[in-house]
Parts: sequence; structure tokens; C-alpha cells
Amino acid sequence: MRLVLDTSVIVSAFRSRYGASRFLIEAFDDGRITMLISQALFTEYESVLKRPEQMAVHGASHTEVDEFLADLANRAARVSCHYRIRPQLRDPDDDMVLETAVNGVADAIVTHNIRDFLPESSRFNMPIWTPRHIIEMRLRR
Repeated sequence: MRLVLDTSVIVSAFRSRYGASRFLIEAFDDGRITMLISQALFTEYESVLKRPEQMAVHGASHTEVDEFLADLANRAARVSCHYRIRPQLRDPDDDMVLETAVNGVADAIVTHNIRDFLPESSRFNMPIWTPRHIIEMRLRR
């Protein structure tokens, strides 16, 4: 399954070792899902994870964040965004997620903020799912 994870999912995975978002990272680690990333999305992951307020909450060191990002860069499917679809959504950062999904022919976008992507994502026939939905409907243990 080819998925684009919104930054909210990556941040949640760092904040909780037992939540649905962390489960998706583990599913990526063991090959059950393919994560799609663009350069812009990867840069956002790094920027958000290394914000002082985020680091204070998730407790990971810069080294741990860098190790996660290096692994992601090595193993995720890279997407070149040749087809520009901006602007579509209210938040330009969400446009970047939608653009990565459309260009990478993702099966879905996974986010905690479904409303931020609707109804515009339907124009691209792009499903928007929560981490819990992926686990319950697609990745049952």
C-alpha cells in the first residue's frame, strides 16, 4: 500500500510509542506499507520534528530525529512533483501533501486532519484516511 503521511501523523508517531501513528511507522519499517515522500514534504517533516516545542514534547534527540529521517530518505519512495496542483487547499502545507500523493499515485493520504483535505481531494480521487482507519481496515495484525 502506497501512502503519503501528513506531518501530523509523523509528529504523533514521535509523541506516542503506542498509538496508531507509531504503528504505521512500524508497518513501514517491516515493509507492509510504502511511504511516499517529496523533497518538500521531507523538509517539512524535518523542520517540524526539530522545532524546540516539538522536541520538548516528543523527547527525541536531534540525533534520533536525524536517524529516523536518514532511514526514511533511504527507504521511502521518492516522488518528483512534475504535476503542480496548487493551490487547492486552505493550507499550502496541505497542498504539498496532496501534490505528493497525486504525483506519486498514492493509495491514500493518512492524516489526523481529514477536514483539511475535503472536499478538494475528491477531485483527484484521493482517499483521505486516519491512521486508525488504515489499521482497522487495511493492516489488521
